Amino acid sequence: MKTNLLKLGTLICGVTVLLSACTSGTKTTSTTDSTIIDSTAAAGLKPAGPAPEWGKTIKPEMQTVIEKLASYGDKPIETLSATDARKNHTPTDAVMDLVKLNNISIPTPKVDTMGKDIDVNGAKIHLRVYTPKEGSGPYPLIVYYHGGGFVIANLDVYNASAQALAEQVGAIVVSVAYRLAPENKFPTAHNDAFAAYEWAIKNAVDLKADPAKIAVVGESAGGNLAANVSIMARDKHIMVPVHQVLVYPIAQTNMDTESYKAYEKAKPLNKAMMGWFTEKYLNTMIEAQNPKISLVNANLKGLPPTTIITAEIDPLHDDGVMLADKLKAASVKVDSKNYEGVTHEFFGMAIVVPEAKAAQAYAADQLKAAFR
Repeated sequence: MKTNLLKLGTLICGVTVLLSACTSGTKTTSTTDSTIIDSTAAAGLKPAGPAPEWGKTIKPEMQTVIEKLASYGDKPIETLSATDARKNHTPTDAVMDLVKLNNISIPTPKVDTMGKDIDVNGAKIHLRVYTPKEGSGPYPLIVYYHGGGFVIANLDVYNASAQALAEQVGAIVVSVAYRLAPENKFPTAHNDAFAAYEWAIKNAVDLKADPAKIAVVGESAGGNLAANVSIMARDKHIMVPVHQVLVYPIAQTNMDTESYKAYEKAKPLNKAMMGWFTEKYLNTMIEAQNPKISLVNANLKGLPPTTIITAEIDPLHDDGVMLADKLKAASVKVDSKNYEGVTHEFFGMAIVVPEAKAAQAYAADQLKAAFR
């Protein structure tokens, strides 16, 4: 990542949280929410060209982000080594450049952060803990897992999402920097994810959190990890999260679904990238059928109430739908919403993408209800 990414991540999260708070009066449905919420920040952001062939229904604000990302001229991730892919610009970079170009003011974050290294299986991983500045606790506790296909990205790239959850829910958020592939193959990220969850439970009181009110949230690969943490907690007979929020989760490895076909060439995530991620993380392709990777093949009974968020223009759209159906078949309570006209990675873009603001508010409302 670029050297100034930490600073940019910190800035965007404050903006995201501020703009995500104004959601009163928004009409939502149980399956889709394409409501545009007025935002002075997003006003005036107009795409330079026509909608891309792979996303004719793309919203103008979303398209502006994609155009900015394309303007950097980075090589396609699926053609690079993992080391070089991590140097590419990210959607967070594109959003922050739009923020600067449009002179959008950045408020002071409403949380304090601290870093913590913990031991996991003979190694160490880093956690970032977000604590609300308001109140004295005990706060609810959220363990958050970032995306990136188990291979790229980091806590800075997904800072906006983690901080938005902390501010809007009024919860402590523990964001987990699990180890990445190919340096650390399957199931390293899954084991790290669970170790971080165990650490959060054991240290909840010291964090000023309520250990009886813990949830897991993840985006993309992180959505897969969050669901696996719930499964592992159930199987190991420790406290199961009271709720899980899975944002466009990786739920299976069949790349012949309708959304994979329709959005094969979408940005910022396409079919070729998903194949690249899979090859980098797995030891052999036989592992693609492992229920930890293909959640739709897992035993999902006894999992916590679940919120699933999907994006229309996303190869992983059908993964989320399939997982929701499998969870319901396992008698798990599921709420889900699909956001139209947006792509994979939209969730953290509330400063410029109104659908992201609505999705964050929806996730926050679901978590607050679970914690009550």
